Amino acid sequence: MSENVVRAATPAIPPTVTEPEAVETRVYVASPWQLMWWRFRKHRLAVVSSVVVILFYLVAVFCEVIAPFDPDHIDGLHKYVPPQPISFVDQDGNFAFRPGVYGLTAHRDPSTLLLTYTPDTSQWYPIHFFTEGPEYKLWGLIDTNVHLVELGPDASDQPFFLLGTDRLGRDMFSRIVYGARISLSIGLVGVTLSLLFGIILGGVSGLYSGTVDTVIQRVIEFIRSMPTIPLWLALAAAMPPKWPPQYVYFGITIILSLIGWTSLARVVRGRFLSLREEDFVLAARFAGSSEWRIIWRHMVPSFLSHIIATITLAIPGMILSETALSFLGLGLRPPVVSWGVLLQDAQNVQTVALYPWLLYPGLFVVVIILAFNFMGDGLRDAADPYGR
Repeated sequence: MSENVVRAATPAIPPTVTEPEAVETRVYVASPWQLMWWRFRKHRLAVVSSVVVILFYLVAVFCEVIAPFDPDHIDGLHKYVPPQPISFVDQDGNFAFRPGVYGLTAHRDPSTLLLTYTPDTSQWYPIHFFTEGPEYKLWGLIDTNVHLVELGPDASDQPFFLLGTDRLGRDMFSRIVYGARISLSIGLVGVTLSLLFGIILGGVSGLYSGTVDTVIQRVIEFIRSMPTIPLWLALAAAMPPKWPPQYVYFGITIILSLIGWTSLARVVRGRFLSLREEDFVLAARFAGSSEWRIIWRHMVPSFLSHIIATITLAIPGMILSETALSFLGLGLRPPVVSWGVLLQDAQNVQTVALYPWLLYPGLFVVVIILAFNFMGDGLRDAADPYGR
C-alpha cells in the first residue's frame, strides 16, 4: 500500500526530446523560405559566390567613393603604366603596418623608343584610406571629396595606378570600378524587363491556352530559332549613331530584354499549366477574383523561389551580351564606361602582348559570371521541393 502511495506522489518525468526529433519538428513547422535558406547555406560555394556578388554591387553603387580618379581623367605623362604592386616594405626595407606603393622610374628604349616604367624602391608612399581628394558628386547628387584610397596630400604629384593606365593615361582601376555600375546594372534592368515579359506572356499562355497559347508559343519559337549574335547585331545597328549615351543604354537594355524573355516565359507557362487546376486557384476563381489577381497574388508567389533561381542564372547572360556588343562596337560607346567598352582597347593582339593589364576588365567579367552561376546553382537546388 505504501509503495503505491509513493508511486502516486512521484511526478511523472517527461520524456526527453532528442536532437533529431527537434530538428524534424522544426522542419515540419518551417516556412518554404526558411527551408530554402537552410538548404542554400549548406551550399558553401554558393554562399561565397553570393558574398562576391554583393561586394561587386556595392562597388558599383559606391564607385565614386572607391575610384581614386575620374574615369575620364587623362594623364599624358603616364601612358601605358603597368600596375603598381602593393607592398608592406618601405624604402628602408622595414615592415610597414599599412600598405603602400613604390614610385615609378621611366626609361625609354633607344632602339624602339618604347617608354617603360619600373618600380623605384627608394621611394615608398603609404596608402591612406577614406581621405580627401578631388571633388565629385556621389550618385550625381551629393558633393563630396572623400575617397576610399589615396596616397595622401604629401604625395599628390606621385603616380598611383593600382591596375595601370591605358593609351591615354587614364587609370584602369577607376575605369573598371565605374564600368561595374553600367555592366552590372544592365544585367539587373534587363532581367527585370524580361521577368515582366516572361511572367505576363507566359502566364497568359498557360492560363488561357487555346489560340492565345498557340500564338505566344509560335512567337517564342520564332525568336529562339533566330541566331542570337546576328539578331543582336541587327538590332544594335538599328539604333541611331548620334543618340546620347543614356538613349543607347536604354536601347541596349530593351534589346537584351526582348531576346531574353522567352526562356522564362516557357518556365512560367509550364508552371501555370500545372497550377491552374489546383484547389486554391479554383477557390480564388469561385470567389470572384480576376484573372490578373489570380496570376499575381496566387499563382506567381507559389513558385517565386523558382523564378528567383531562374533570374539569377539569367543575369550572367545579360552581362555577357552587353560586353559582347560593346566589345564589337555595336553596343555602348565611349564616353560611356562599361567593361565591354574597356575591352575594346584589347582587340589588338600586339597591344595585349605589350600591355596585358588591358585585359583586366575581362577578368572581372569572368569572376562575376562564375559567381552568379554558382549562386544560381545553389538557389536552384535550394528551391527544389524534393531536395534534401
